[in-house]
Amino acid sequence: MSSSISAISEELGEIDGQIADIFRALSNGFQKFEKIKDSSRQSRQLEELTGKMRECKRLIKEFDREVKDLEHTVDPDTSKILNEKKQSMVKELNSYVALKKQYANNIENKRVELFEGPGEGFAEDNGLLASSMTNQQLMDQGNQMMDETDHAIERSKKVVHDTVNVGTETAAALKAQTEQMSRIVNELDSIHFSIKKASQLVKEIGRQVATDRCIMALLFLIVVGVIAIIIVKLVHPNNKDIRDIPGLAPPAPSRKLLWIPD
Repeated sequence: MSSSISAISEELGEIDGQIADIFRALSNGFQKFEKIKDSSRQSRQLEELTGKMRECKRLIKEFDREVKDLEHTVDPDTSKILNEKKQSMVKELNSYVALKKQYANNIENKRVELFEGPGEGFAEDNGLLASSMTNQQLMDQGNQMMDETDHAIERSKKVVHDTVNVGTETAAALKAQTEQMSRIVNELDSIHFSIKKASQLVKEIGRQVATDRCIMALLFLIVVGVIAIIIVKLVHPNNKDIRDIPGLAPPAPSRKLLWIPD
């Protein structure tokens, strides 16, 4: 078909080849989309496919303009072939738009149940046969589907953006709480170390006090013993069983005065 179109017009053949390339890329893109599980990556994949479909729609419009320009220079059979080719392009593009809309609605339903997919009765509209619709109706239908899908994608992007913001704020809050917990743990370790040092100091002071008390008690006993010996020595100076205390002179003997009568 591409070679026959190229025979009619090189420019039409080039446009037809570009549209065929886009259709192959869309087919591969949707096959890749089905293997993606992450919603964010699915949204990005749909955005890329949306860009390709916009480009395809632009090329179909350009193809339609070229066909209208050639209507007066080609025979009716050729004109019919070109119109059927255009209808086939529009129909295939509409099928990809419908598929994209379905995936976009699935993404929305997975993320939040805030809104329902736009365009109820969409499957019934797509059930119309292309042969029963005019070219302009097909183009209008395709444009409407593209616009509705774009709105759904924008809503999905907004949901993804809000989700990313909430995740970022949550991560920042968790980081701040983690740092706070780390500081608390460090302070508890410092307090535990201080308490341990204080306990050791109290024990050491207790041992010193106990030692001082023993020394004082021993000194007290020595002093009491010395005092007792001194008292006994003074009371019984002639008691030989009591040894003299070094440094303490024995009591002086009593003097007897001899009286010589005249």
